[in-house]
Order: sequence, then C-alpha cells, then structure tokens
Amino acid sequence: MKLRKVIISGGGTGGHIFPALSIADELRRKHPNVDILFVGAIGRMEMEKIPQAGYKIEGLNIAGLHRSLSLKNLSFPIKLVSSLLKAGKILDRFKPDVVIGVGGYASGPLLFMAQKKSIPTLIQEQNSFPGITNKLLAKRVNTICVAYEKLDNFFPKEKIVFTGNPVRANILNADHKREEALQHFGLDSGKPVLLCVGGSLGARSINQAVLAGYQKIIDAGYQLIWQTGKLFYSQNELDLKQLPKEIVVQPFIREMDLAYAAADLVVSRAGALAITELCIVGKPAILVPSPYVSEDHQTKNAQALVSKHAAVMVSEADASTMLIEESIKLLNNAGKRAELSGKIREIARPLATEAIVNEIEKLVMA
Repeated sequence: MKLRKVIISGGGTGGHIFPALSIADELRRKHPNVDILFVGAIGRMEMEKIPQAGYKIEGLNIAGLHRSLSLKNLSFPIKLVSSLLKAGKILDRFKPDVVIGVGGYASGPLLFMAQKKSIPTLIQEQNSFPGITNKLLAKRVNTICVAYEKLDNFFPKEKIVFTGNPVRANILNADHKREEALQHFGLDSGKPVLLCVGGSLGARSINQAVLAGYQKIIDAGYQLIWQTGKLFYSQNELDLKQLPKEIVVQPFIREMDLAYAAADLVVSRAGALAITELCIVGKPAILVPSPYVSEDHQTKNAQALVSKHAAVMVSEADASTMLIEESIKLLNNAGKRAELSGKIREIARPLATEAIVNEIEKLVMA
C-alpha cells in the first residue's frame, strides 16, 4: 500500500511543533508525493509556525483544563464537543492513511476520532513523563514512539518502540559550522561563547538572571548569544538594544544550528526537544527545568541526564543567585565541559526521525 495522506496533530510549544515538522520533512523526503495536513489548536503557536514551514494546517477550538478553579473551565465541554465534531469532519474529508499525534491539546480530539474510525494511529512522546493527552490515547493507539526508558509504567509495553526524539535535519550537521556560526552572529573566534535559551516562548528566570549578570560574563572574557522570547524582549527592548557588542540578543533564534555551533556552553530549559538537540550536538549544558509544566516533567528530563553525569542542573529557585556563577565556573573549566560533552553525546539518537517514519510506514503497509 502506498503512503498517500498523513495527518499530524498537536502543538502548543516548540517542543511539540519542531518534532512534528521533523517527522513531516522526513516523510516528504522518503515519499515526495505524500499529502501532509497538520491539525492544531486555534490561537496556539503552531498556527503560525507550521505555515511558515510550508505545510497546511487546520485549527480546532480546543484548550486544556485549568488546574485551579477558573470560569474558563466552564467552556471546556463545549470546546471539546465542537473539536470532536470538527476533527471527524476533517478525517472524513481528508481520508488519511495514518494519523500521528505529537502531544498538545489538538491531538486528543483528532486521534480519538481517528481511532473511532479505525484509522491507524501513532503517538510520539517526547518526555520522560508523558502528558495527559498521550496517556489517555495510549490504550487504543497502534504504536507509541518514545525517547526515554521505563515508559511502560504509563503505556502498554507491547506498543512501545524506543526511537528517540526527532530533530531538525540542520541540527545533525551543526558540528561543522562553527566558523560560519561565529561570522553569522558577528562574534570573536578567540573568545568562548555562552548560549542562553529558554525555549520557544522564553524563560523569565533565565532572562532575569542573564539581565542582572551579563556584565560578569563580559568581564570574565566571554561572549553571549541570548534568546529571550518575544514577551521579555518587547518589555525590555530599550535596555537590550544598548547591550555591549559581545552580546547577541534576539527574541527568537531561527538559526539554532548556528547558535549551537557557536556555543561552548548552553544554558537551557529542560524540554524534551532542547535536551534531544543538546545530545545530538554534544554540547555541555546547564539545565534550568521549568516547574510550571504538567507533572514537572522538565525536572524529570533533566534528572535523567544529571544521573548519567551528562549535564548540570540549576533549579528555578536558585537561578537568580547561581546561574551566572555556575556558567562562568564551567566556562573556566574546559576539562569538565569536555566530560559533559562526551557523556551527553552517548545518549544521542541521531536516526530517531528515520526510525519514527519506519514505524509510520509499518502501520500503513500492514
């Protein structure tokens, strides 16, 4: 059977969107004529990022339940029912051979309706602790692609395939781009570079620590590439535009392959995508897990690396007092950075995207 039509559903953050795009790109590489449709949540960042990448997307009017008592929860049942109905109509019209869920609000209604219509389904779980949507879908899904061990505590063991997380193709070749990267960012090849990123939406604790301590980084003889996120950048634009030339600050870095290539040390959130990319590029890292995500899964992601001596972790609460000092300490210690780099590379699975597409093909060819 030929792979003709595929729906990929989910989003909300870059941690869901960029793996989804990686899967789509690999599907298109192997099957040039495949028709791929994305389904996301109206108002979420996938509605902007997916079309920018050249793919079609339709939106469902769905949102998550608020954990605290909120009037917004009163509209959840209405949104859920309307999203289920629209998801059914999309499936009937598009007639996909397979439906892939990457996590996020929209993947729930879409995959649930696909399962009801006996369309093969696959979910890709990026984290060491699954989200609610994927846990609910797991009982009826055909295949579950995972990136961490011991997920049979949450998913049916017989459905799990350990593939790793997909990454953008250009990340795989970042090793060989250092000279190009330094030139791109206008940095001095004689000074080590610290890269600070807080995920696609930015991280306030990292941003505040860097804003308060960037002069220490400069005084120590280092350079900085800093992704702030749109909100923090707009709130502090005047101050950020007056920073020294050793600091490159952007609300969002599109050329992450070059940012990694330039970096000697990375400060990052501990989302699954960020960790996967750090493993692929083999960069020593200080991880600052967000405590605000479901089930505190970023802390679990970070601890999985720390337990293997593959990264350093600084808590959200300690970021303001420890993050800059820890960064300078590691930048001063080339031996420790080399050790972290070696350990984190051992965890990398550079063929993850191919492995996931192989599982998709198995479902269609079965």
